[in-house]
Amino acid sequence: MAQTIHLTLPTEATPLIRKAAELLQRTINERSGARLVPENGELTLELALQPGLGAEGFEIADGPQNTVRVLANDERGVLYGVGKLLRSSRYSSEGFEVGTWRGVSVPQKSVRGIYFATHFHNFYHDAPLEKVQRYVEELALWGINTLSVWFDMHHYESFQDPAAQEMITRLQGILSTAREVGITPSTGFLANEGYAGSPPELRATWGCGDRHLPAHYHTELCPNVPGARDQLLRWTKERLVPFVEAGLGYLWLWPYDQGGCCCHQCHPWGGNGFLKCAEQVARLAKREIPDLKIVLSTWDFNSYYPGEWEGLAQAMAEDASWVDYIMADGREGHFPEYPVKHGSPGGLPLIGFPEISMIGHTIWGGWGANPAPVMMQGLWNQGKGLLSGGYPYSEGIFEDLNKMLFAGFYWDPDRSAEEIVREYVAYEFSPEVVEEVTRAIGILERTLPRAWGQTGEEPRFPIERPEEIEEAEALLWAADARLPEWARRAWRWRILLLRGIIDGELLRNDFHTSEAAETALEELTVIYHAEHAGRYVAPPTKAARRVQRPC
Repeated sequence: MAQTIHLTLPTEATPLIRKAAELLQRTINERSGARLVPENGELTLELALQPGLGAEGFEIADGPQNTVRVLANDERGVLYGVGKLLRSSRYSSEGFEVGTWRGVSVPQKSVRGIYFATHFHNFYHDAPLEKVQRYVEELALWGINTLSVWFDMHHYESFQDPAAQEMITRLQGILSTAREVGITPSTGFLANEGYAGSPPELRATWGCGDRHLPAHYHTELCPNVPGARDQLLRWTKERLVPFVEAGLGYLWLWPYDQGGCCCHQCHPWGGNGFLKCAEQVARLAKREIPDLKIVLSTWDFNSYYPGEWEGLAQAMAEDASWVDYIMADGREGHFPEYPVKHGSPGGLPLIGFPEISMIGHTIWGGWGANPAPVMMQGLWNQGKGLLSGGYPYSEGIFEDLNKMLFAGFYWDPDRSAEEIVREYVAYEFSPEVVEEVTRAIGILERTLPRAWGQTGEEPRFPIERPEEIEEAEALLWAADARLPEWARRAWRWRILLLRGIIDGELLRNDFHTSEAAETALEELTVIYHAEHAGRYVAPPTKAARRVQRPC
């Protein structure tokens, strides 16, 4: 264990390399009794550039006289090498034990993203900005290189709405931090998205035969109504301005959930009206930001109309000049069949949008952590040979482990979920508890699916497979007793342990929430900053169940 560490940087260190050094020092200071010294440390850590390793890659190697070197192809590689060094090291009150991992590592997927769904008063929407910014920094250490946020128009009367301007400022703050840690900013627009105050005469139709479009707020516009496309383009130009200032690198254009129009002129939306809207928005955006990459989403294609994938493929065969990537993924762990059988429309690079939040129950994260390594591995295996990366869909911090699983898959497509879980547990908690916590995580995945059954005034939340709940709870409590204090207090551990506590209380109380479960749910609410959250992202405390805020 080293108690003193000397850190050296390149002579002309860039701001990103200096940020990597700052995060290295912060982590060591917070987790160990070691301190950094200006010279003559027991351990020397050297950060240096060594072009030729491969884009964003790094090497960790031993140097002379108790020196460990992080050599990187470029400045992003320095940050990612620091992250790997930190994850393989040990921390204690006695000092810092540098990790033993040595070798060269180069990411295999170029788009290693995450999507923060900045709405519904979830963590990204309501937590203090500095907490969200710190979270962005922590994700960067795992190799995340692009972050997407969303300005959800239906919340606001117009762009000038004070609440809209407040959100724009918040998103700029999040993306500013992203740029500081080498993360390329991204955002998404629904192709026909409208404000709450959108003109009623321009609005879209949401009834598709005997079905209605999901999550349609009835503020979207129909592009075939005279004047609607002009209005959509005015709104696009207006919204782009703050994102230009944020250094926008990617813009997604989205068809459904929310979004869409079912009128006969737009039908079928995914292969017709959507593309007409999206192309005009994309070309306008590229004029405003020449280096911008357009990502065309296929979310929910063929769910309401047949032939949407085929319509997109035909359109891209004729002219794909306005699109840079196709985004494809499905619900509940299913990857779309079309690109597997036929390839990506237009031969464009394909990126994913894996669902990591909305699994097991409609209260997403309301019971604590929702680790799902088996499900995530299965989803990744379906598309990994086709994908250039992706943006996992996140509604909060409760699926933190699931984010890191995809960060690991994008870096090394053949790395197993179990290996990533073990690295995560060792780094975020302690190498001493890897076995029992990894076992508990597997149980928590199997016991996540549950229902909401209303019987009288008090609801029941029956868990589908409760047989292993007591074992998971016991494993987590045993690990808790062995954790260092910094890990025991950390929110990542608390949401995992609270999940075990809540499930145990449900089991012992005929799946009703007990007083102890209520206390745990209230703690989750504080951790998530979910005091005003919509019902799908709020822990189901008695207070939240009474209010049932809309999403």
